[in-house]
Amino acid sequence: MLQRSAGLLETDEGKRLYSNDYARWQRWGPYLSERQWGTVREDYSEHGTAWAYFPHDHARMRAYRWGEDGLAGFADERLNWCVSLALWNGRDPIVKERLFGLTNDEGNHGEDVKELYFYLDGTPTHSYMRMLYKYPQGAFPYQDLLDENARRGTGVPEYEILDTGIFDDERYFDVQVEYAKHTPDDVVMRITVENRAGQHATLDVLPQIWARNTWSWQDVAHKPSLALVSSAQGNYVVAHSDTHAPLVVTSTASAGASVEWLFCENDTNVKRLFNMDGAGPFKDGINDYLVHGASDAVRRDAGTKAAARVHLELAAHGRAVVTLRWRPQSVPKEEVALDIDALFAHRIAEADAFYAALQRDIESADAKLVQRQALAGMLWSKQYYQYDVNRWLAGDPLQPTPPASRQHGRNADWRHLSNADILSMPDKWEYPWYASWDLAFQAVAFALVDPMFAKKQMLLLVKDRYQHPNGQLPAYEWAFGDANPPVHAWAAWRVYEIDRSITGKPDSEFLELIFHKLLLNFSWWVNRKDADGHNIFQGGFLGLDNVGIFDRSQPLPTGGHLDQADGTAWMAGYALDLMRIALELAFSNHVFVDIGVKFFEHFLYIAGAVSCDDDCETGLWDSVDEFFYDKLKLPDGTSTPLRMRSIVGLIPLFAVHVLEERVHGNLPGLRDRLVWFLEHRPDLARLVSRWNQPGKGNSLLLSLLRGHRMKALLKRVLDESEFLSDHGIRALSRTHLDAPFVYRYNGCNFTVKYLPAESDSRVFGGNSNWRGPIWMPVNYLLIESLYEFHRYYGDDFLVEYPTGSGEKRTLQQIADELARRVTTLFLLDRNNERPVMGAYPLLQADPKSRDLVLFHEYFHGDNGRGVGASHQTGWSGLVALLLQPRVMSPSGNVPAAGEIEEGAAVK
Repeated sequence: MLQRSAGLLETDEGKRLYSNDYARWQRWGPYLSERQWGTVREDYSEHGTAWAYFPHDHARMRAYRWGEDGLAGFADERLNWCVSLALWNGRDPIVKERLFGLTNDEGNHGEDVKELYFYLDGTPTHSYMRMLYKYPQGAFPYQDLLDENARRGTGVPEYEILDTGIFDDERYFDVQVEYAKHTPDDVVMRITVENRAGQHATLDVLPQIWARNTWSWQDVAHKPSLALVSSAQGNYVVAHSDTHAPLVVTSTASAGASVEWLFCENDTNVKRLFNMDGAGPFKDGINDYLVHGASDAVRRDAGTKAAARVHLELAAHGRAVVTLRWRPQSVPKEEVALDIDALFAHRIAEADAFYAALQRDIESADAKLVQRQALAGMLWSKQYYQYDVNRWLAGDPLQPTPPASRQHGRNADWRHLSNADILSMPDKWEYPWYASWDLAFQAVAFALVDPMFAKKQMLLLVKDRYQHPNGQLPAYEWAFGDANPPVHAWAAWRVYEIDRSITGKPDSEFLELIFHKLLLNFSWWVNRKDADGHNIFQGGFLGLDNVGIFDRSQPLPTGGHLDQADGTAWMAGYALDLMRIALELAFSNHVFVDIGVKFFEHFLYIAGAVSCDDDCETGLWDSVDEFFYDKLKLPDGTSTPLRMRSIVGLIPLFAVHVLEERVHGNLPGLRDRLVWFLEHRPDLARLVSRWNQPGKGNSLLLSLLRGHRMKALLKRVLDESEFLSDHGIRALSRTHLDAPFVYRYNGCNFTVKYLPAESDSRVFGGNSNWRGPIWMPVNYLLIESLYEFHRYYGDDFLVEYPTGSGEKRTLQQIADELARRVTTLFLLDRNNERPVMGAYPLLQADPKSRDLVLFHEYFHGDNGRGVGASHQTGWSGLVALLLQPRVMSPSGNVPAAGEIEEGAAVK
């Protein structure tokens, strides 16, 4: 694990994280979405057609109800005031205010952002943030991207922005956007534009600030305002609202360029959209002024949206800088003057010191770069998320009543849900909403740099305004009632561990609070997802989309139900994680011993059901193939295993925990309770390795697998012709390339074939494929599980790696090697290229762009190319942990509460 003496807390940024001013430093941040259009929250259609109801073409002229979006955005924690960048190259049909992409129906592999942008740096308090946007000098190819992707089927790759040729010959601008905080409420945006072309180019740069529209939905006492003030020192804008003290907004430009202030209202253009009368200027006023020369579309004095227009004439390879600063009007006059360059230099130095402390044990400069960009992507992907389902269903006082069909449609049974918080998003364009199991992994990665934020994220999911009264956790806004894998107890424990290793102090209050709420969620699973009451679970698609032959979230075409190997394994792991948390809490409150034993017993009931021989009613282990399979239970009472080798059959490896002597030997009464249960249930006692014999450290192994079965599974996992690729573990065995799995029923063939990258089916969404690619979260959990197995078996337990090589290694060595393979996705290879960037040859060949890294949702099963959401530094951000020495701890748990000495290494 991390060391208490790592020095993070001694840096200026580290001190802010644990200061009384932490909340103030978090008040402003990159909380603006990249896509508010096309979301469920903004959908008031009759049939829930969110993508079509509010398309990209409406976004520039239609006010949002529940949020805002913008390019390189920054905002306060409630989006009352928002800042972002707008650009116009003089050729585009619209001003570039937000990122463009295709909807789920428009893309041949689902929704996809069609822009080049990169998150490069950031600190947890957002005292410094940096990103890069590449803006073409020719007209942005909106129609070409739409038309060509419409022509392409699912069997060919997506048509990407680089494929259009718009970036050829470096005919584009590198636009770097940075933010630095002088104080928590005094923030500067610095825009540095570089003309990459070898000829002169012009560009309008428009940093803009606006008030979120709250007045169109219900009556407000005072509408926010932005007003121009002229003075001898220059023009500036004053922002007034009920939510903030007055702000002063100023802008400057280099090379003598002038600043022209333009104003409009953040109101829907009802004339253009609905052919209604209305008084402008509207939300798209600045766009119409620039693109169409409509002078009456803007005002010069006031509004609720303002832009500081700077027209740049850039020589070949020329550079220019534009700034926007907003600060409280109450700042004393002697503090108004600010050396902006010195401020940025200071904040950058602080960021460098923070990451130098974090990365002091990482030797490779390239690994440091990748980790820092991974964490930057996660920091930039925070978003203010507001969604009050009851209000959304009922409608707003000043707006038309929603269609009656909504009362029985999407999320109608989640009326209690009322979210209004800063949340970690998987990706603020393709996934500008939280997903419960994604968020768990993201919180673990966040704990590396901001444990406070990580803990808050975990606690949000179990708050009453998130968690359903029946105990279920919300999945995501498209269907809150879907079931995501229950990884939250695991994530809570890992966040607790990392936080304790950094601070030296166990946050038992956090652990106990989330434990109590997860008890409700565990009960929901037991009562809702165990169809036969036999400790074998279902759960639906469980986040694995198209991994099966059927859509597991829908009624099966055969009737009956699936007993799921993954659903059952997740629940076994859930029981172990809750047991581990309960026993940790028992060191300070003995009452938790009884609860810990309860989950010990529950784990064994599940283990006994899932692991029994394949001639029993419940067992999911196939003794012929030596693999775990889903079992189809038909209405006539018969059942059949679906012999498809996928990640579903490997997830039982994740349910493992070593119960150490320091725990069961030091909690009064615990060992006696365990022994009594095992003696009275010898059928289950055989599942606990050597429980009645002194073992290595007198530890007990709790797992769904004993040594032989684990080796049988690992034989396939570590086989390069099956699951093992150069860059991690595939989601489907490669043997299904030449031998697809086929299930025949009622004259129909249901087929699954190995697909290393994009899906060839739209039935399951199209942009997410579990039939062959490499996925970060399951690779991470597998690596961690092998470390845990090694803690019990030690160095004498050897497994062939790779299968067929004749070489034997310990489980720790194999885990180390798998971690290395996964990190090679992002690191420079011998050809000085990054496998993940395989679809970006133009950038890989450019020395200025070679170090720009995208993290993607998943990865090509054979060559590592990034696939899916290109900016999903959500769970792919786990690579930051894989690159961090000692975080993936081969020696296992950190000491129990009270065992850490100040300054001692936690291993």
